[in-house]
Amino acid sequence: MRVLLVEDEEDLGQAIKQVLIGEKYVVDWVTDGAQAWYCLENQWADYTVAIFDWLLPELSGLELCQRLRANQNPLPVLMLTALGQPENRITGLDAGADDYLVKPFVMDELLARLRALQRRSPQLKPQQLTVGNFTLDDANTQLQVELPNQPLQEIPLTLKEFQVLAYLMENCDRIIPGSKLRSQLWDLDEEPVSNVVAAQIRLLRRKLARYGCDCPIETVPGQGYRFRVTP
Repeated sequence: MRVLLVEDEEDLGQAIKQVLIGEKYVVDWVTDGAQAWYCLENQWADYTVAIFDWLLPELSGLELCQRLRANQNPLPVLMLTALGQPENRITGLDAGADDYLVKPFVMDELLARLRALQRRSPQLKPQQLTVGNFTLDDANTQLQVELPNQPLQEIPLTLKEFQVLAYLMENCDRIIPGSKLRSQLWDLDEEPVSNVVAAQIRLLRRKLARYGCDCPIETVPGQGYRFRVTP
């Protein structure tokens, strides 16, 4: 999943980002509401969840929620704030936040609330993703492949391999341009070289070949990549 994190406290923002990366999220972290709205309004990436601090420079988390809902954007939002009174929570939820977490909090609770949002929001991704004979298991960053007359292959993946496969499998049979993969799977702080997607696809193909599996990722010249499983 790709997360838009909007937090102006440097230490807290960095801590949250590192925890989320460790849980296989792709994270864009910005420090004011105007930057956040730029990302959302220009659809720089397909975010699956947002974490807004309430008190932000430029635009508050409350205003961001209100703008999202006014634009009929269903993006799930977790609101972070030191304002823990019941009336504050009611205001945040009425503005369009899906959940509310009061500072200070422990990171395990943050992750639990994101998992709860995932269960409640059909647009968020399942823990397992299966296309044809290929299954991605989010719990252990592993690809499972069932081949005829062979034992189940369990292939360990790096985080980026997992993210690339997940995105292509979620968009099975669609041609995804390399530029789209770059913008979706490398965060705003990274500056990937122009051939980083092609290099990642090559690594995936080599890894699957080592396990005796044909790679279902096709290169469509001049257009991009497609995950295709033949019947």
